Amino acid sequence: MSMYYRLPTLLELAAQSLVENETLAIAALEELPVDIFPPLFMVAYAERCREILKAMVQAWPFACLPLGALMRKQQPHQENFQAVLNGLDELLAQEVRPRRWKLQMLDLRLKTHQNYWTIWSGTRTGLCSLKEREDVQLMKTKANVDGSRMRAKQPLGRIEVLVDLHLKNGMYDQLLTSLIRKVKQKKGLLYLHCKKLSILPIPFQNIKRIMKVVQLDSLQELEVRGSWKLSTLGMFAPYLGQMSNLHRLLFSHNHTYPYTSLEEKKMYVNQFRSQLLNLPHLQELCFDSVSFVAGCLNHILRYLRCHLKILSVTNCLLLESDLIHLSQCPQISELKKLNLTRVNMTSIRAESLQALLERASATLQHLSLSECGITDPQLTAILPVLSHCSQLMTFDFCGNPISMAMLKSLHQNPRLSKLCHMIYPAPLESYEDVPGTLQLGRLAQLHNTLKWMLHELGRPNMDGFGPNPCCHCGLSTFCELSP
Repeated sequence: MSMYYRLPTLLELAAQSLVENETLAIAALEELPVDIFPPLFMVAYAERCREILKAMVQAWPFACLPLGALMRKQQPHQENFQAVLNGLDELLAQEVRPRRWKLQMLDLRLKTHQNYWTIWSGTRTGLCSLKEREDVQLMKTKANVDGSRMRAKQPLGRIEVLVDLHLKNGMYDQLLTSLIRKVKQKKGLLYLHCKKLSILPIPFQNIKRIMKVVQLDSLQELEVRGSWKLSTLGMFAPYLGQMSNLHRLLFSHNHTYPYTSLEEKKMYVNQFRSQLLNLPHLQELCFDSVSFVAGCLNHILRYLRCHLKILSVTNCLLLESDLIHLSQCPQISELKKLNLTRVNMTSIRAESLQALLERASATLQHLSLSECGITDPQLTAILPVLSHCSQLMTFDFCGNPISMAMLKSLHQNPRLSKLCHMIYPAPLESYEDVPGTLQLGRLAQLHNTLKWMLHELGRPNMDGFGPNPCCHCGLSTFCELSP
């Protein structure tokens, strides 16, 4: 059986020939056509030709060098990374720009420009999309080929380094350490930008080191996961206030310690929420397994300067007063997504939830009330308000003890014309006498009944059973139903 081998392109052959003679390759950079730079850089990276890499950074004829995509494609060798940093170091030490140099941004993000190198090398010429080709062409046209202008001496500008950071124990590897050291050395010339920052439990001293070198106004997404003391939250608050372009903020698994006094809790929470005044672009606010929001949610949201698009409060204890005040909060009047998964509502009056949904009814598109302990009377009470949610497209309320009659009532609501995806629990009638034990045959019959009803209503694709908690271990399991 014959096997197909892709023949190397002329650019690849030329690049391979150049790296075999390091001195020639470096000397030729001033005269090489710009099209050969990406293939040559790829070969030099694969062969670990550190001197060529260092020289190419100084002569890079494009505005952006997407090194992160190449590090993801190949191994992120410390020697290669250090060679690139050394190239930047020598470049920034010069008083005028080199003739060919156009570099303004070193992109270390792993998930951006993923097809840049393969398209340049020609390995995906027939497969890449038009958008991918346009992106590469856009980067290519940023090179200035006007010889007279390129030869003119220009003052050296700053270089931006883009990176997504995930800080956790053991994260201080050589790559990150080298980068931070270089940014500190070249303060005012080398700027570290980070759009996505995820912080897992690490010593706060390490967090402070990062906060001092990152351009905090470049952050758009921040995730803080793990058990922080409220005092740590208070110390972090001033850094949060500098993230003026933040769009998404998530706090997860932050718990108040038993010995924390009420006065301390108020002080630290006030320090946190007061910084929300400095986040005029915040669109998404998420709390997951966070204890300090109980009784404080309304006070936190009052400090927002903008209308939220997404509010997610999951696995949290909320008081009825939280829902009441939340329904009066103007910052949620334009919500598109509301997620209250695993917020216990067994002791909360239906009117409070009703008022909350009414506040966001004009814009709400996605609603999750799964595993909230909602019963038939509560669902009956909120059905009229759900009818007002004319933009609602998805509704998840699995894991609640709901009867078959209520499921039928919900499916037959004619005003929810845009609702196309609903995840609902196995109805109470599908359980045996033993609590929590599903009778699969009965469940399949009820499932088919709902499917036939939806077919008659012209909505055959709008149904789906969600996970059902096991009566023995409490874990959620899905049931595969055969016709």
